[in-house]
Amino acid sequence: MQVRTGRDGDAAELLRLAGQVEHWFGAMVDDPGFHEAVERQLAGGTALVAADEGRLAGGLLVGYAPPVCRLHWLVVDGSARGAGVGRALVAEALARCPDGVATVEAVTFGADHPGAVTSGARVFYERLGFSPAEAAGNGPEGGSRQVYRRAR
Repeated sequence: MQVRTGRDGDAAELLRLAGQVEHWFGAMVDDPGFHEAVERQLAGGTALVAADEGRLAGGLLVGYAPPVCRLHWLVVDGSARGAGVGRALVAEALARCPDGVATVEAVTFGADHPGAVTSGARVFYERLGFSPAEAAGNGPEGGSRQVYRRAR
């Protein structure tokens, strides 16, 4: 597996991965706004992908605005979950943080969200040293969200 900057040709694969998690996050594959966000991040060099033999095993959209780095959207292919893909993507995002970034944030499911346990997202972030912080606005599907934060 290789973690690299996403390219224009990766959009279709990122949308394929998005389709695997829509039941937790709400509609993305048919959402023009999500398409635009993916294309914007690919064009800006702030999309990371984990490629395995030409197929994407995962993707991460990142925002760097010192003093904060925001992990906007992380997805791992269902067949690759638990194999270190998400950890590798986050490690690469942290390695690319510009000077002045002191804090890293991610928004994930609130404790009462059905995907909180099933997805493993909260445990994933906690294992990477993130701590639950304040509540965030509900997701597009109406489920609760929570900010997770750690020092860089």
